[in-house]
Amino acid sequence: MTARTVLTIDTATPAVIAAAVRRDGDGRIEILGQRVSAGARAHAELLTPNIIAAVADSGLKLTDMDAVVVGCGPGPFTGLRVGMATAAAYGHALGVPVYGVCSLDAIGMRTAGEVLVVTDARRREVYWARYRDGVRLAGPGVAAAADVPVGGAERVAGSVQHCALFELPAIGPEQPSPDGLVAAVPDWRSDPDPPVPLYLRRPDARTLAERAAAGR
Repeated sequence: MTARTVLTIDTATPAVIAAAVRRDGDGRIEILGQRVSAGARAHAELLTPNIIAAVADSGLKLTDMDAVVVGCGPGPFTGLRVGMATAAAYGHALGVPVYGVCSLDAIGMRTAGEVLVVTDARRREVYWARYRDGVRLAGPGVAAAADVPVGGAERVAGSVQHCALFELPAIGPEQPSPDGLVAAVPDWRSDPDPPVPLYLRRPDARTLAERAAAGR
């Protein structure tokens, strides 16, 4: 398989992640440059500077990118929308394909054994998925921690704060990683379908008509 240089983006968690990653013909993945910022309410402000800096750190140019990989969540509506819209814009401008992947896969695929992956869904809930040796068994879903189907999970990975809600040993990664995002692409040979956001529930913001209907 042909080697690819990939721009990776994820805004499904409070981390604003951008990186330039190389995937060689044998599937080996190398992070060439990355920037990660904590900004749960500042995805729009941080993402583009992170992309520019990550590509500069790699010693490459944006025009050297062969593809874009973006985390499609699950995640909060506003942050997720910023990442996916930005990925689509770069893909269009560069004339390269955009691959959408589940952000939880970018964590779970880097684990071994049976692992539960959780991230912050707000409203006292978590986004979750369960993996065995990097293969997703169940999820993604959203639920209160007490209602998550832990199944045979032996360990938990993801958000440290939310891992603590489960009586399981916590391991890393704590958030999607650039190499995990690239590893989560199921098929590099075919043209990808347009990425679809995994919101899993309605956004907090509602139109005036929806508010009026809810008040009836």
